[in-house]
Amino acid sequence: MKLRNVGVVYRKELIDQLRDRRTVISMIVIPILLMPLLSIGFVTLAVKLLQRTQQEGYAVMLIGEEHAPTLAERIRATEGIRIVPFAPDYKQQINDKKLRLAIEFPPGFEEEMKSGAGSPPVVKFYHFSGELRSQLALRTVQKVMQDYRKEVVAQRLEARNLSTAILEPFKSEEENVAPPEKVGGAQLGGLIPYFIIILSLTGAMYPAMDLTAGEKERGTIETILASAVRRSELVVGKFLMVLTASVTTTLLSLASFALTIVLTAGAAGSMPGGSGGPGSSKGLVFVISGKALAVVFFMVLPLAVMFAAALLAIALLAKSYKEAQSYISPLMIVVILPAIFSLLPGVELTPKLALVPILNVSLVSKEILSGNYPWGTIVLIFASSCMYAAAALFVAVRTFQNESVLFRT
Repeated sequence: MKLRNVGVVYRKELIDQLRDRRTVISMIVIPILLMPLLSIGFVTLAVKLLQRTQQEGYAVMLIGEEHAPTLAERIRATEGIRIVPFAPDYKQQINDKKLRLAIEFPPGFEEEMKSGAGSPPVVKFYHFSGELRSQLALRTVQKVMQDYRKEVVAQRLEARNLSTAILEPFKSEEENVAPPEKVGGAQLGGLIPYFIIILSLTGAMYPAMDLTAGEKERGTIETILASAVRRSELVVGKFLMVLTASVTTTLLSLASFALTIVLTAGAAGSMPGGSGGPGSSKGLVFVISGKALAVVFFMVLPLAVMFAAALLAIALLAKSYKEAQSYISPLMIVVILPAIFSLLPGVELTPKLALVPILNVSLVSKEILSGNYPWGTIVLIFASSCMYAAAALFVAVRTFQNESVLFRT
């Protein structure tokens, strides 16, 4: 194999692909814009939904309001609560999401509560479990009732000349001992590798299909095979072009991710009450280091090689570009499922999972972004990923040497 010939093929394919709009969009535009747009879009949407919800208020119905006038008045005065008239079909309204919560007070509620004799009266909450606004309304009203309950208890103790301190035999304090890098990584570290892995695959998809099935469809593959270049040099040149697209997408995704974190941190620091130091509000602070980014990139690199080789081999089986898309589409599911599995709670990196392709890289990248560097496991995962990549490249080379596949038109 002559490296000069490989370089000639690579340069030719690179120039052709840079002229292709789909390749440029998938390889450059999407990875640069995806992270910022997702972050800004999600925050903007969340703020608008929250503002709209606060303006509209939660529709709450009081049943037996006359039995608890004091508590009912407090609920009415609560910000974000909108009391609606009683209707006998309140359960159906809750199911239809026209009503968020219904509160039923039993007869004689306030008298029994003040007397403290016998069993405490029971207040019923009718809500839609799992529906966000219904649960928010429930939590809001429960907070009001909890405050009211504390006042009633304090009044009872005062009437008996007792201190409210007897209700609190001890106090507890919480202190987070994990640095911001580990806290943010534990919450978001699994999501970032998921996007990077998916983008490294999608960045290589269009070049792989165009350099194989696209050549067949245009009728240019015979001309290329008739050139003074060996079959192995041809496949390596094409493979390097697809790998370049995948690696470029990965690098741009990491850079875009790092830039998004910096901009988000700057915006959070400039906000009043931001997490700027001790005593400030403790929101999510995601810190990322250049070392973590570099290690994650090298962990994803063998995956990019595997994706490039596998996509070339699969796309070469197709007669046309459209047929190649139908062949490659299931591969997205094969890649997405392990990446999603790594996001499930309780899924931790183990020696067995370290040998599962894609899942192992996603899990170890989560650890790395959290500030943990299990070097033994990192070496094992990198070595196994290189083996899978070598196997995929071997299959791609053998596929290109199969005449029945090459000239399947």
